[in-house]
Amino acid sequence: MKKKSERKTVAYTLRACVENPAFLIPGIIIFIIILLSIFAPFLTDYDETTQDLVSRLRPPGGAHILGTDELGRDVLTRLLYGTRISLIIAVIPTVLAAAVGAAAGICAAEFGGAADFIIMRLADVMLSIPGMLLAMVVLYTMGGSLSSVIVSLILVEWGGIAIVVRSGALRLKNSEFVEAAVSTGAGRLRIMLRHILPNLIPTLIVLFTLNIPSSILSESALSFLGIGIQPPQVSLGLMAGTSRQYLFGAPHLALAPAGMIMVLVLSFNFMGDALRNILDPERNPL
Repeated sequence: MKKKSERKTVAYTLRACVENPAFLIPGIIIFIIILLSIFAPFLTDYDETTQDLVSRLRPPGGAHILGTDELGRDVLTRLLYGTRISLIIAVIPTVLAAAVGAAAGICAAEFGGAADFIIMRLADVMLSIPGMLLAMVVLYTMGGSLSSVIVSLILVEWGGIAIVVRSGALRLKNSEFVEAAVSTGAGRLRIMLRHILPNLIPTLIVLFTLNIPSSILSESALSFLGIGIQPPQVSLGLMAGTSRQYLFGAPHLALAPAGMIMVLVLSFNFMGDALRNILDPERNPL
């Protein structure tokens, strides 16, 4: 009976997502962008790092749809590969931060006492430090690389997720089905994994969707400042940063990555807001 109810809930959620234009339209846009970035090698005849100084700073049109940059590299090619790196940096840290934050929040709620105090104070410390400042300290310490950016974004994001999850776990801890599980002799680990965590998945999905735009913007800002992704790798923020000196003479160099960042951030924000409304039981009772 419980599995049947869960299937009905999932079916309802999927149907609500498909029928909601605020979720469907940005979802389709994101899906198309992901496909373009994945199949970039098959969509362009150019390499993202090969230089052609004879063709430098060409305007959009002809063989180069979005023109070329200061080193003669095809802007469209670099945009596709840069989008791939930016999405990887956005998704991986957000997933890992959600995992760390969820584990910390559930443990704090379940064990209470000293564990709750230590975990929440650590989360408070992380939240008290401006995210960009913390990320810059990590990158200056570890050096600008893909792994360093991922570590810095995990440190920035996990604290907020832990606090939200702890609040939800405390509410669930006092619910009747958890008390029934305790009365049957279920251990703490079983309660956390089988009863509390599954009921927090909708919250984690919403947090994941809403945190991706901030990860994209953080990576873009760090790379723009020159302390994030380093050449020969390419990201949207790095493209925007290296093109600022050509803003008036060759504006297409900045407009291409800036436009992609704007589309990705807005799409994820709209999709996250729509998903939050769909999964909110008070607004959408089942």
